[in-house]
Amino acid sequence: MENKDKNTNRKYIAKIVIAILTLLLVVVIAYSIGRPLVRFVSDPAKFRDWVNEKGFLGVLAFISMNILQVLLAVIPGGPFEVGAGYAFGIVRGTLICDFSMTLAGIIIFLFVRRFGMRFVELFVSREKVESVHILKSSRKSESIIFLLFLIPGTPKDLLSYLVGLTDMKLSHWIFISAIGRIPAIFLSVLSGNALNESDYVKVAVMFAVMIVLSIFGVVFYNIKNKKESDTDSTNN
Repeated sequence: MENKDKNTNRKYIAKIVIAILTLLLVVVIAYSIGRPLVRFVSDPAKFRDWVNEKGFLGVLAFISMNILQVLLAVIPGGPFEVGAGYAFGIVRGTLICDFSMTLAGIIIFLFVRRFGMRFVELFVSREKVESVHILKSSRKSESIIFLLFLIPGTPKDLLSYLVGLTDMKLSHWIFISAIGRIPAIFLSVLSGNALNESDYVKVAVMFAVMIVLSIFGVVFYNIKNKKESDTDSTNN
């Protein structure tokens, strides 16, 4: 029994060490790559020049930063998507953003499945975790999550950390993440491309559409979440 307890403690310590090392790696990447990229993305013209100068390495750096943005769940993804539209064009920019965000979602999913709530709490407070009531072990829940991912403005990065705590299959999560993010990414990339072409009327229209859809997304998420919360309270 004593040996069993020692092995359990060792496994627990190993998980904590791996989680800490992961967090440190994220911080190092954020400091070395994140700061200059955020600065460039805020100025789309400079960002395009930087990507063209770096070539394939520039694309890899952008993908890495986009992954980091999802991992940290506090860096807004919109500026990166606008920058992608400006630098890469509509189709290429959409595919690059969707690929990197889907890959980030897979990484998060696998880490959460391996380390559970301890890993989640490195990036998301328990209060935020407990405030989400729409995640349940059912196909209905998966349909709701997919719908939430289709709508701009919903907390996709937060949900990415929580789906690993459910019994959702990885294949289902990959589909939801890859397909569900496309509408929001496409609108942002389209805005960036219009900015590149100096079509400011189109930029204004795209941003107006995104604002309206984002407001709708926030309201829709809050209504669905409150409904599930009320249902849980009734059942309990």
